[in-house]
Amino acid sequence: MSCLKSAIAIIATSLLLAACGGESTEPLPNTSANPGTVTYNGPAPATDDVANFKRSVWDNLVTQDKCGACHGSGGQSPTFVNQQDVNLAYAQANSIVNLSDPSQSQLVTKVAGGHNCWLTSNSACVDILTTYISNWAGGSEGSAKTVELRAPAIKDPGATLAFPTDSTDFSTTVYPLLTTYCSDCHAGSGPAPYPFASPDVSTAYSESKSRINLGTPSASRFVEKLRTELHGCWDDDCAMSADMMQMAISDFAGLQESEPVDPTMVASKALTLSSDGLLANSGGRYEDNVIALYEFKSGEGQTAFDTSGVSPALDLTLSGNVDWVGGWGIDLGPAGENEQGFMIPAGKAQGSTTASRKLHTLLTASGEYSIEAWVAPGNITQEDARIVTYSGSSTTRNVTLSQTLQRYEVLHRSTTSDENTPFATQDADMLLQATLQHVVVNYAPATGRQIFINGTPSGDIDPDDGGLLSEWDDSFALVLGSETDGNSPWQGAIRMVAIHNRALTPEQVRANFEVGVGQKFYLLFGVSHLIDVPQSFIVFEVSQFDNYAYRFTSPFFISLDDFAEPSGIPLRGMRLGINGKEATVGQAWANLNVVLDSDAYEAGTGQPLSPLGTIIALENGPENDEFFLTFDQLGGNSFARTEPSLLPQPAPADLDPSSQIGLKTFDEINESMSRMTGVATTNPAVFATYTTVKQQLPTVETIQGFLSSHQMAVTQMAIQYCDALVSNTELRQEMFPGFDFAAPASSAFDASGKSLITGPLLSRFVGSNLASQPSDSEIQTELGKLMDKLTLCGAGCEPDRTETVVKASCAAVLGSATTLVQ
Repeated sequence: MSCLKSAIAIIATSLLLAACGGESTEPLPNTSANPGTVTYNGPAPATDDVANFKRSVWDNLVTQDKCGACHGSGGQSPTFVNQQDVNLAYAQANSIVNLSDPSQSQLVTKVAGGHNCWLTSNSACVDILTTYISNWAGGSEGSAKTVELRAPAIKDPGATLAFPTDSTDFSTTVYPLLTTYCSDCHAGSGPAPYPFASPDVSTAYSESKSRINLGTPSASRFVEKLRTELHGCWDDDCAMSADMMQMAISDFAGLQESEPVDPTMVASKALTLSSDGLLANSGGRYEDNVIALYEFKSGEGQTAFDTSGVSPALDLTLSGNVDWVGGWGIDLGPAGENEQGFMIPAGKAQGSTTASRKLHTLLTASGEYSIEAWVAPGNITQEDARIVTYSGSSTTRNVTLSQTLQRYEVLHRSTTSDENTPFATQDADMLLQATLQHVVVNYAPATGRQIFINGTPSGDIDPDDGGLLSEWDDSFALVLGSETDGNSPWQGAIRMVAIHNRALTPEQVRANFEVGVGQKFYLLFGVSHLIDVPQSFIVFEVSQFDNYAYRFTSPFFISLDDFAEPSGIPLRGMRLGINGKEATVGQAWANLNVVLDSDAYEAGTGQPLSPLGTIIALENGPENDEFFLTFDQLGGNSFARTEPSLLPQPAPADLDPSSQIGLKTFDEINESMSRMTGVATTNPAVFATYTTVKQQLPTVETIQGFLSSHQMAVTQMAIQYCDALVSNTELRQEMFPGFDFAAPASSAFDASGKSLITGPLLSRFVGSNLASQPSDSEIQTELGKLMDKLTLCGAGCEPDRTETVVKASCAAVLGSATTLVQ
């Protein structure tokens, strides 16, 4: 039996520091960023590896608040933080770590089970310990990290329970306990989040599902909080409170009917995500210089933990309208009222100024940085909305990543740049979308600021020369979702944030994008009982897409026996099953028709089956939902599938006809005027006018939303663009060739002169062959009347009257329906 090791390359770039050797007792400093009170006076590290162990693990765990209180010299075995001899500590540590797979180290799994985590989240302690051991193993220096496939426990798809669609059964069993004993904090108006005791039973039911285990009521989160964490007990004896909650959940589960699997189906073995999934997040990312990392794994509480392993930990406190996102993430919402009418401020996550000081220390020392984030903007209409900022207020900052409409902006303080002048992606490129995106902001003196979206550089060039970060302020705080004073709130989901004290290379940015984000697993569905290939599995990469769905992608066939390979095995019609039945939607592989064969199979990597992915609905949650596969044919096993008949199509609704005419929105109007006139949108006068009237321009395309104020704003924009056009000698000669702008107004607009103005305006500004527009002759007549009125002054006209008449004629056409309507 063997295991697949899928290497995910990271280029090794650093050498281990040489150790002193010998038996010197010269004091060695604790080299962690938070050494506490421990000073090492024992023998020097005997080898390079011992020195690396001390630097990566011992220094970080030796303090009394972590492992030093119990596992030091003379303490409990293993004494892997022996304060008197780091070489003895090294020997002990080797017995409880797995350097090839740090996450499977006994030291890590022990803490994962609740043993002496120094934080309020076991998952955060696990991540930090894994980072320490990975650094010892060479992971932080760029060695190849691996994901090792291991066979899961083999079990058949069973009869499973599913949550009912309505809350009736819940309302008579679990809900009364919640409203009686938990409503002070969890009714939606109390100090705690998660309104599972809401006066609205539907809200309470929705919030409670993820905390109820129908299959094993004693494993429900509601029960565990009472029994093991002694949280919210309503009796002096917490065990009695836990028993009452467990009994209520058992009564609720007893009202549900299980759903057995159809025995005629050709089905794989069954798996659950949390119990049987193999974590696929280990490896592939470049994190050599990460100094703050937020993956939002805890999924509850008011703290987003910094799991970078770089002390001091820069943990963030969540406040306001913040919800956790399933599969790792937080969702930041706007300010507003809750169900009870209480005002809730906009959501944000903020670190202390003391802990944030490590950013100042480490970034000013290197003189460069990368801010890396996976974000899903809530919309594309918010402006000056802070996504990530290290600042002191709305006007003082060290660095900020923000959103304005469909562009990302970077505000940055250096010796050569102003902290409040944004460097941004272009409006016309519309790189910011209201979907999950990987965004990286790079800064190095040699390259200036760079922005990468989904692994690709935006192409924008920093107008400022590279400078130093020596003017940064160490009293600022790191904030996600707004400024420190609560201004400039941002709406959307954040799935990951990493701050590096070195700029990532384009290749590293691309690699980190391709790794993806969020909690991902490999699910190995056993099929050895269906084909004559030992230890054979069909493997998917699976993640919890959000609070309501799972994502399955990239299936492949593999045998964990290196000497086995398939030969001419047909596989046809593969479908996903959940909780005893096939999923009703999302069957992306229902038409799959491949042959598992040695020609396509490669030992160690398997045979890809399809590049497709799909989304299926979450039912009981990742702890309880049971998955399996079904096949129309696999090997010699077939299932005679009868496709259900299609439901009759409902009669279409007889709606009022929609207008075929729409409005251009604010950004489209601005871009159209720029292209028509040749005047850049960045022209100072144009930009100032656009900024002033932008909110007065249309925001939606429906013609029913037209207001007279829209036309007034368009007119102001047209006047400014035409003024900039005619005031520029080169642009006006290109637009109106042959017209004499130096001629007095009394003679410039004779029949020939008028034609030299109206002709270009018609050809550049007015569409052709449209069913609902005035004729060219009608437009020329109106423009001629305008010119005549504006030149009634004759010989007494001002010297610049000719330019004024041309500007007015230009604005009359540019500001008409030809620009506003589409």
